[in-house]
Amino acid sequence: MAILIKTINKHILIEFDKGKFDEWCIYLTKNGNRRYAPLDTEYFGRLKELAEIYSTQKIFSDFLMFYHATDNQLNDDILKLIDILSAQYDEYAEEINVWFTIIYAGMVAEENKANAILKKRVKRLGMYQVLIQNYEPEYAANFSKGKNWRELDLVMKDLGI
Repeated sequence: MAILIKTINKHILIEFDKGKFDEWCIYLTKNGNRRYAPLDTEYFGRLKELAEIYSTQKIFSDFLMFYHATDNQLNDDILKLIDILSAQYDEYAEEINVWFTIIYAGMVAEENKANAILKKRVKRLGMYQVLIQNYEPEYAANFSKGKNWRELDLVMKDLGI
């Protein structure tokens, strides 16, 4: 059964529901269209494009504002913080709200995954690679695949993550 994470402007729904692997799949529904599970490459790519307008530092700094407060529970205060942060993005406010909320939900999901050792740090690594290191979204989204947690942990520690 779907769990509503957030409704944005009465026409965008973001939910948790059962996916291929667990109950923590994030689904996006816009304007009553068919819901789908956005991929890391989609939001990494779009945030990288928006960073050309607003700067990589602004988007990454705003991300860190809710990253640090994230744990394994959805928190209304963090969802409100995302609303406040995204309002600063003018005509892209709604879109930033969507992607930040999805990333936030993804971190909550990572914090809840059984046997996950690196937890939300995986999303921070992806955001860092895309926004700070200027890697392609596809590279960042697939970077951790096939690597064990110890190898990734070393990479993250070297980057201060």
